[in-house]
Amino acid sequence: MSDGRETVGENGNESETVDESRDAPALPLDGDVLMYTGATASVAPDRLAPLLREVQAFLGPQSETYRRAYERVYADEERDVFLVPDDHWDDLGAELGLPEREVDASRRAHAQQLRRIGTRTDRREELETALEIREAVVVGH
Repeated sequence: MSDGRETVGENGNESETVDESRDAPALPLDGDVLMYTGATASVAPDRLAPLLREVQAFLGPQSETYRRAYERVYADEERDVFLVPDDHWDDLGAELGLPEREVDASRRAHAQQLRRIGTRTDRREELETALEIREAVVVGH
């Protein structure tokens, strides 16, 4: 059974529905966010989805910690979005052993998801301003 979330396909060029029955965590990122990130990040398209799943597998179990420690600026049935300190992604990348370009791709994807939510909820300016001094982390449910 599908949850309707999309991800970059195996070839990096198309969207496919994520099957929750897979072992990998579902991505709480919209398909167009992944397409944008794939086009702007310095990560091979076939590496982007596995990278973001690896990050999500790390973030998911820490959702309560994020709720207690950081400002949650958006929540729905699929995800929570938090504003974290400006160097948070560097720390996450170091903890996960990710190269700088993969940290940057993860940071971009999460920030772009927040911008997309801002556009949908008529909060784009507010959230864009927040991203000038903090970073976004999207944690799926």
